Amino acid sequence: MSRIAQKMQALQQQGRRALIPYITAGDPEPWVTVPLMHALVNSGADVLELGVPFSDPMADGPVIQRAAERALKHKISLTRVMAMVREFREKDKTTPVVLMGYLNPIEAMGYTRFATEAADAGVDGVLTVDLPPEEAEAFQSALKQRGLDTIFLLAPTSPAERIKLIARAASGFIYYVSLRGVTGAANLDVREVTAKLKEIRAHTRLPLGVGFGISGPEAAAQVAGVADAVIVGSAVVKRMEEMAANPDKILSEVPAFIARLRAAMDHATLASTSATGANR
Repeated sequence: MSRIAQKMQALQQQGRRALIPYITAGDPEPWVTVPLMHALVNSGADVLELGVPFSDPMADGPVIQRAAERALKHKISLTRVMAMVREFREKDKTTPVVLMGYLNPIEAMGYTRFATEAADAGVDGVLTVDLPPEEAEAFQSALKQRGLDTIFLLAPTSPAERIKLIARAASGFIYYVSLRGVTGAANLDVREVTAKLKEIRAHTRLPLGVGFGISGPEAAAQVAGVADAVIVGSAVVKRMEEMAANPDKILSEVPAFIARLRAAMDHATLASTSATGANR
């Protein structure tokens, strides 16, 4: 069982939901990333999503695009990102780490080499936003041989056949993009999310994580009421951008934000559990 599966199972048994913050590796300075990863875990993060900076991040909105630009100024490559994971693993052997990025750097490295180096570094899962499941067989095979999960995206517009396809292909968890458009979009509709998750759950027993549009504790609490995991990206990266000139502040302010999300999520799920018990 992968670290991701173990973590999700443990949280499910506790009646809690996974909190998955996203940061871009190397943003705003390379030295910030690993200490921030540890600080996020200490503040309540269950899984870490580490963005691999890319020069053409087409699925990302302006906030994460700028984060990638800041990281690329420091020549943060896929190899350096995996070195950061390796350093993180020196102190943390249990928190799952998911790499999120684009296919080009992985293809340049080669699937087998990438899977080997990622696994050796301590990576647990990979989400490549521009690799559809129809074209992912060779990539998945390489990851599976090294015990890595392949995570895929579903969207509000995903039809039933695509849901079935991704349900068969995915492992670890499925990432549901709660909004139409790029990261950083607004207007989260929890009722629409609830309905779509119900449709997806008819085809898979994998945990369902929801990302895009989760801007603060209230939205995180609402999503925790219907999803297995809450994924927060742009709201985290935006705070980092605001403190980019004072990186030391990031190491205290961003974990404090994560702690507020964690508290709101736990309060919401505890209240839901209590209400369910009272109605029995």
